[in-house]
Amino acid sequence: MPARLNHAQPYVLSLFRFVIGLLFAIHGAASLFGMFGGNQAETGAWPGWYAALIQLVCGSLVALGLGTRAAAFLASGSMAYAYFKVHQPESLLPIENGGEPSALFCWAFLLLVFTGPGAVALDRLFGARNTATASEDTPRHDRTRAVSI
Repeated sequence: MPARLNHAQPYVLSLFRFVIGLLFAIHGAASLFGMFGGNQAETGAWPGWYAALIQLVCGSLVALGLGTRAAAFLASGSMAYAYFKVHQPESLLPIENGGEPSALFCWAFLLLVFTGPGAVALDRLFGARNTATASEDTPRHDRTRAVSI
């Protein structure tokens, strides 16, 4: 059973990445455009409007698996900022200060910074083209198979 789980890991990681990115992008769209029942942030207002823009752009990039590590790093940092600047001054624990979404998104994106996009991602598709001309003797640090979309 563990071997089957290990084989599925890069694909489940891709699914995780897609869902987290999509949820983050929806948060951004809700704040930027008032969609999905969200309150529209005032254009250019600090920090709400900029946070929503980061959520929409980084969430979309992460969901697509394009520039995943960089987008996840920026998204994680923005959620850390949100937690410590907005929620933590109210009280220490996320359950008490309403900061659970910020904390969860922060750690989920930080995980993606270190794990990468998984097997099914646009990063892999473009990376496969770039490494096609590389020598077969060149060691690969990532042993998961790329899947074309």
